[in-house]
Amino acid sequence: MRRLFPAVVAVALLAVLAACSGGDDGGDGGDGGDRTAGAVWQPRPGLAWQWQLDGRVDPSVDVPVYDIDGFENSAADVARLHRDGRKVICYVNVGAWEDFRPDRDDFPRSVLGEPNGWRGERWLDIRRLSVLRPLMERRFDMCRDKGFDAVEPDLVEGYGNDTGFPLTARDQLRYNRMIADIAHERGLAVGLKNDLAQIPQLLDDFDFAVNEECAQYGECALLEPFVASGKAVFHVEYAEPPARFCPVARELRLSSMLKKPELDVWRKPC
Repeated sequence: MRRLFPAVVAVALLAVLAACSGGDDGGDGGDGGDRTAGAVWQPRPGLAWQWQLDGRVDPSVDVPVYDIDGFENSAADVARLHRDGRKVICYVNVGAWEDFRPDRDDFPRSVLGEPNGWRGERWLDIRRLSVLRPLMERRFDMCRDKGFDAVEPDLVEGYGNDTGFPLTARDQLRYNRMIADIAHERGLAVGLKNDLAQIPQLLDDFDFAVNEECAQYGECALLEPFVASGKAVFHVEYAEPPARFCPVARELRLSSMLKKPELDVWRKPC
């Protein structure tokens, strides 16, 4: 489980709800979305997916979209999923340093902040764009070179947490847009992970959303602008029973499932 709940989300921006409309994109399509020449993959609302970050991917789940760890899986793993007709999303942490990644020594100590509650991780000073951009470019190069179709950049709402740096919403917007640009420059789609408060400003920059526990916190309606724009919302709950969140998920056309917090193979979709 990667969710870190920032205080700023509690404001529940009314602007998000005002931006909602009832648009319908007409289904999920054979390949999980639209892709025209020169354009990135665009996953459509309602696509079934698998999210497995615990270890090397198990390809046995019959869904059109997989979201897996970019470091722990190889080009051969991605190619196997592609042969089975899957689209594949590359999980990369862009908001925190991780002491277990092979590029850990590339991060200068000056950009490392407070621990974020996960073993071996510390928040990054996202104001340091000139330092972090080449590091994230190399990570996204890895995703591209392994054949991934998209990127799930994690921890893109540090400004609402105790990072050890005086981060602002403006700092976060600037950083998140940089992350989206890096992905698009490499032909990769990119998802907005949580960060519900900034959906109105970032909707045009991101191709889909990834959300944890919007039902538990009563936030799912804040994701409607993505669906109204024909963009998938890949959603999981960890504690809420499916009987409680699936009716809302189906109504909003979210791609929802119950997962264990360790994000292993097990899943219970709506």
